[in-house]
Amino acid sequence: MSTSLEQAGPYPPGRWRDVARASGLLGPTGTVTQTVFAEMTQLATATGAINLGQGFPDVDGPAWVQELAVDAIRAGHNQYAPGDGVPPLRRAVADHQRRRYGLDLDPDTQVLVTTGATEAIAATLLALAGPGDEVVTLEPFYDSYAASIAMAGATHVTVPLVATPAGFRLDREALRRAVGPRTRIVLLNSPHNPTGTVLDADELAAIAAAAREHDAIVVTDEVYEHLVFDDARHVPVATLPGMAQRTLAISSAGKTFSFTGWKVGWLTGPAELVTAVRTVKQFLTYSSGPAFQHAVAGALADDDAPRALATSLAARRDLLCAGLVAAGFDVTVPRGTYFVVADGAPLGFADGWDLCRRLPDLAGVVGVPVSAFCGTDADGDPSATARALASRVRFTFVKREEVLRDAVGRLAALRR
Repeated sequence: MSTSLEQAGPYPPGRWRDVARASGLLGPTGTVTQTVFAEMTQLATATGAINLGQGFPDVDGPAWVQELAVDAIRAGHNQYAPGDGVPPLRRAVADHQRRRYGLDLDPDTQVLVTTGATEAIAATLLALAGPGDEVVTLEPFYDSYAASIAMAGATHVTVPLVATPAGFRLDREALRRAVGPRTRIVLLNSPHNPTGTVLDADELAAIAAAAREHDAIVVTDEVYEHLVFDDARHVPVATLPGMAQRTLAISSAGKTFSFTGWKVGWLTGPAELVTAVRTVKQFLTYSSGPAFQHAVAGALADDDAPRALATSLAARRDLLCAGLVAAGFDVTVPRGTYFVVADGAPLGFADGWDLCRRLPDLAGVVGVPVSAFCGTDADGDPSATARALASRVRFTFVKREEVLRDAVGRLAALRR
């Protein structure tokens, strides 16, 4: 599905074109296309395929957390919350950061509640970056990053994650070239969507050193902080030497507790940076979800809920990975997140887009091409990273076990 604005005359003013182009949604003739998630979800609906393309749980989070939200509604928490979040949640976030990571934060000046992590990212980039600035991200990158960078008028610079026998790893030489005098922000996502990579201590230290050398701010998207597997450990950049005063950390309740629709996120860091983001955020949503905020405050006090989810997800990851291997894919086993990346090249598919569009008919399953999370080069052609990962597809395992078993059974058709 696409919409052309050319028929209505000249483009309207505004930065929407930059945003659409950065997100890969604007064609050369002004045709605006839908996102890859919308396309693949529609394909799943039309064919009856199992949708392993979009990463949202198919069951709700803990019932006791739901009851906290119901209690908050009945207690009258239904009008505007304070713009920086209800005090119990800000305190709970500060307590969580101290308890888990040893970070001491003032809940009144160093914690900001947002409408999900996506708003926190957008507000941060709008507040802290602008024309002439560069924002460095890993590539592949979550799609909202490019759009938010474009809205800020900044320049997007990427550092590839390279597929290796040890998983996707940071290209440190590319990092050295990418971070420079014009770098305003390094926007870091670990655990990483879409690859499932958890950056190790040496990789994080290299990023921190580059930021310190060029006086850049590090913004960390840590929404999968609790969803790590095996012996992987999430290390917040703010805990590294010299980084607490130049790091803004973003997380949310959506992934941690499986309430993605509640859209309760938060941002923490130095008071002066949080103030800058708050100044922009108050003119976006201002505030949202007061009852949900109160519920999340209670949930954050319990460390067992995210641990239980991570244990369950690890088992479902193993189920899907084994099924993908049996179907003929090469699989990079993720160390965190909801997602696994599988290579369709051994099955004869050099183009992940082609495979994803044919997969519903071939096997009754939907995935998302990894190249959809990559950018373009100066000529508008797929970036080097997009070309290197062209045959790879992202699948999610944040579905019920019976759904994954059904999907694995269907994928076996690829080997027949």
